[in-house]
Amino acid sequence: MTNNFSQTAALLWSVADILRGDFKQSQYGRIILPFTLLRRLECVLEATKPDVLAKYEAVKAMPLEAQDKLLTHTAQLSFYNTSKMDLHRLGEMGIASNLESYIQSFSPNAREIFEHFDFFNTIDKLAEADLLYKVAKQFANAPLSPENISNYGMGLVFEELIRRFAESSNETAGEHFTPRDIVRLTTSLVFSNDDDVLTQAGLVRSIYDPTAGTGGFLSSGMEYLHELNEKASLSAFGQELNPESYAICKADMLIKGQKVDNIKLGNTLSNDLLRNDKFDYMLSNPPFGVDWKKIQKFINTEYTDKGFEGRFGAGLPRVSDGSLLFLMHLVSKMRPKHEGGSRIGIILNGSPLFTGGAGSGESEIRRYILENDLLEAIVALPSDMFYNTGISTYVWILSSNKGASHNGARKGKVQLINASKERAKTGGRGRSGGGESDEVVENIFYAPMRKSLGSKRKELTEDGIETIVKTYGQFIENDFSKIFDYHVFGYRRITVERPLQLAIYPKDQTRVAALQADNAWDKLDQAVQYSVIDSLAGFTEDKLLSRDAFLKELMKKLNGIKLSSVQQKLIVKHLGEHDDDAQLCKAKGRVEANPDLRDFENVPLTESIYKYFDREVIPHVPNAWIDKTKTDPKDHEVGIVGYEIPFNRHFYEYASPRELEDIDADLDIVSTEIMQLLNEVHS
Repeated sequence: MTNNFSQTAALLWSVADILRGDFKQSQYGRIILPFTLLRRLECVLEATKPDVLAKYEAVKAMPLEAQDKLLTHTAQLSFYNTSKMDLHRLGEMGIASNLESYIQSFSPNAREIFEHFDFFNTIDKLAEADLLYKVAKQFANAPLSPENISNYGMGLVFEELIRRFAESSNETAGEHFTPRDIVRLTTSLVFSNDDDVLTQAGLVRSIYDPTAGTGGFLSSGMEYLHELNEKASLSAFGQELNPESYAICKADMLIKGQKVDNIKLGNTLSNDLLRNDKFDYMLSNPPFGVDWKKIQKFINTEYTDKGFEGRFGAGLPRVSDGSLLFLMHLVSKMRPKHEGGSRIGIILNGSPLFTGGAGSGESEIRRYILENDLLEAIVALPSDMFYNTGISTYVWILSSNKGASHNGARKGKVQLINASKERAKTGGRGRSGGGESDEVVENIFYAPMRKSLGSKRKELTEDGIETIVKTYGQFIENDFSKIFDYHVFGYRRITVERPLQLAIYPKDQTRVAALQADNAWDKLDQAVQYSVIDSLAGFTEDKLLSRDAFLKELMKKLNGIKLSSVQQKLIVKHLGEHDDDAQLCKAKGRVEANPDLRDFENVPLTESIYKYFDREVIPHVPNAWIDKTKTDPKDHEVGIVGYEIPFNRHFYEYASPRELEDIDADLDIVSTEIMQLLNEVHS
């Protein structure tokens, strides 16, 4: 049995030599992938094909459902084919119709894959280019029988073809294909703490990806487990929105001997087709920064009607970014601790770390995850790691059974690993040539790619992945790994009020004109308007430092005309201005707060809000106070609880500025070079 998977993949991809000129490079995969699947399926079915054909003749008059059960049992696989044809027997005439008939004879679960590949359209295009016979003949001779290559090996071949397909059409690959190095890192992190369990005989576990794409995470999970324990069984589940990616994923699972009915087509957030399932391991790379406006009504309904019985009870993020919806979806699929728990690895951009203040949907989601002790670690990846974006990204690792590792040391703790961190080493001379060495930056986690693929310019090295996984697995701190109590990421947003102190300017014509221009002024009786204006003109003082004194005098001047409290506020609004020397404004014996001076302070959860207030606020604003009516709806304490994870702040290192003499020396060198160039131009 061959183990040279890359050689087999290269042999299959060599069909591109036939296609070149008639098809675009980005179209090769749409031809090679379904033909590879077709050849593998007929090789796998070959042993039981005579029995299936005989059984078909006996049961073809039965209802389709009964036929399907009997033929599946006869094939001893999860699929079958009832045609007498194969790639060797398509003939030279009418090959297109023969091939279509052959594919139509597969069981529904296999036939559906070819339909989502739009394979019948591909067959027509190959026939029009007079290439169908050549392509079919080349695949007919491909050595893809189980004797030559195992299901696991065939899966690796298919993975290699998917990678080549993604690289050949990298302008859209990032939407459906996660780079292999990122997949390997995330998978290794999710499985690493369970190595002892995974090596047990007869092990059966499940793995799930709600944004399955082409199935990279599912394949990587099976590959990882296969390396640890060849006899272990990992059942794959997934859902994918894009029909072509779904077809590739389902084909890959079929090749690996998985139950392909576990792979679903549809929008995971609006139509969870595995609604009642829980999983042992979950991996996902949801789209970055994609809005969920199209499904907003469905999500809002689940949130309001089901609460925590649904998936989104903790809260909803802003409509412009649905990343955290996928995270909460995965959390809802976790097994409870008493059932062994579950582990999650999800790739997110920077927004879910800090977007949204206290009380917002994003903050409440972070709060739920941290206060329920689900978050184990976050790994910051370098920029330029993905095909379709160069932004910084983060791998979140969650567990519903943190006590199972490191003797419970992870309980209540969160590990941050900065895999984007660069180390400086000395070497070389400074630009000024003074003999002093400069710092040269090197990275221990990634290397630049020889050829960029879309926005992907860097890839994690094997040593880099090993370093990250070991650091995480050993739960240690160093210059790129820090461990925190989860409370460190929490705070209370307290409302700080300052007293209303108004100076009134009754004779300021600009203010009086603004009062008269207010729409609310027009609603006053005209006689009242005249009386108020005359009364204001009758004030002897240009400025009064007491609102109450102003209103008292105004009422006297109005000679019995009464103003409602709303009307009084209208006048004060336009004529008044905050003045620290003015008297405090009171209502019902209590000092009123000035809404224009209202402020907020975020107090760490690890500190008393009152001690913080006395230290940080009172020295600057002695007459301020905390509004104790603003309490958290969950714990009912003063202040609204919020959570954010300021990743970069925890790894910030102060770099002292260069000496002015060094900067001047460099500028002199650059100036000299510029003058030399100018002289060359003029000479």
